[in-house]
Amino acid sequence: MMIQPPVNGEDVEIIRKPTIGQPPLNKPLPEALDGVVVIKTQDKTSTDDIMPAGIHLKHRSNIPEYAKVVFERFTEPGKPSFAQRAAAIRDAGKHGVIVGRDSYGQGSSREHAAICPMYLGVKAVIAMAIERIHAANLINFGIIPFTFANPADYDKIDPADAIRIADLHGAVKAGEGVAILEKADGTTVEIPVKTKLTDEDKAIILAGGRLNLK
Repeated sequence: MMIQPPVNGEDVEIIRKPTIGQPPLNKPLPEALDGVVVIKTQDKTSTDDIMPAGIHLKHRSNIPEYAKVVFERFTEPGKPSFAQRAAAIRDAGKHGVIVGRDSYGQGSSREHAAICPMYLGVKAVIAMAIERIHAANLINFGIIPFTFANPADYDKIDPADAIRIADLHGAVKAGEGVAILEKADGTTVEIPVKTKLTDEDKAIILAGGRLNLK
């Protein structure tokens, strides 16, 4: 007698505070990566470097708002923030790419360090090494965790370089591909990349993230 019958969801209005929103969905992985390097970081870039906490945590359920502070500590005075640059690239129909060095994504396992860059249009991270839990979070939100086949190629990349992988689906399925880097002077450089993915990981990335899987 004390058990309430299940509530009919259609008859209930959920009232959310301004700090709470629906998790955004990614789009299925495009056939080609038509990208721009939004940022290039050094060794041991942590999830706290990517997604600052503190006063910003009140927005953790409001991704559009929280995404405004991605990589905030790297913002230079008088220059556009990472979020502004990434959103401009996204809105121009291109894809954001993050380039890291060793131990990218170390530290806490916060998923916002993946979902907020995804919201800003990031499709790939390329680093010498990506920490395991962060790589799993990237996959869950449809971002490809690439590593350099040749670590020395890190030094060939500059922020704002154009970067393209013609057969992105093929690179995900095969676990390797070649990114064509276009420098500001028009010269091009081939950057071999690789990624170690399970069959489930591949399905998730191709769908644009775990939330897109039926």
